[in-house]
Amino acid sequence: MLNIQYGERESEKLDLYLPQVPSTSFPLLVYIHGGYWQFLSKEESGFMVPPLVLHGIGVMVMDYDIAPQGHMDLIVSQVRQSIAVTIQRYPQITGIYLCGHSAGAHLVAMTLCTKWSEYMVKPDIKGAVLVSGVYDLLPIIHTYVNDALKMSQTDAERNSPMRCLTQMESHIRTCQIAIVVAEHDSPEFHRQSQEYFQSLQAVGFSVTFTQIDGTDHFDVIEQLHDEKYVLTQMILEMIKKKQS
Repeated sequence: MLNIQYGERESEKLDLYLPQVPSTSFPLLVYIHGGYWQFLSKEESGFMVPPLVLHGIGVMVMDYDIAPQGHMDLIVSQVRQSIAVTIQRYPQITGIYLCGHSAGAHLVAMTLCTKWSEYMVKPDIKGAVLVSGVYDLLPIIHTYVNDALKMSQTDAERNSPMRCLTQMESHIRTCQIAIVVAEHDSPEFHRQSQEYFQSLQAVGFSVTFTQIDGTDHFDVIEQLHDEKYVLTQMILEMIKKKQS
């Protein structure tokens, strides 16, 4: 099912891929694309669908207003809204699993900090896979990345997952969180991923840290089309374990 409207803005659309074998209930993986919050779309985000739907897992990919049309507060709220609308429309979903890459991993981390009562839902988020993410936005304020985003220091602080750990609701503590980096990610991606992992661990979350050898910032996620790829297997194992 393509181009399902999840909000009033023309851009607020999502695609939902249902499991290959019809079922009365199914887990759902929500994939949030990267692109420094200003590139890519859901149209390039369905590459991991085949191995997942084959295993009875639904997949949702969504569009958010990339910068400069969208600002960070709007983008974060759009991701949250797309999930809320999806679980309201499809009550047969038995568990939500989040996956994001780069800027998408940042958005997944911000989704884990959601006050869901504001969206009138309480999604059963059972797992999250954050790949090569950005968890502190302050270092990018004075870089070219912020030319389109135009974040102030206050904007960056408010939307930095590292600074939102106390906002994570109690039910998220049962969520399995996997922090993943590519071997050839830049030192800054490695630093932020390690620090976010350690911060989650310090406050008692169920979290793992994995480096995927022989990968760079891009092919670490692009290989999810391959069922035998280590990250695909990690996701399948996580869902199988949490659904049992």
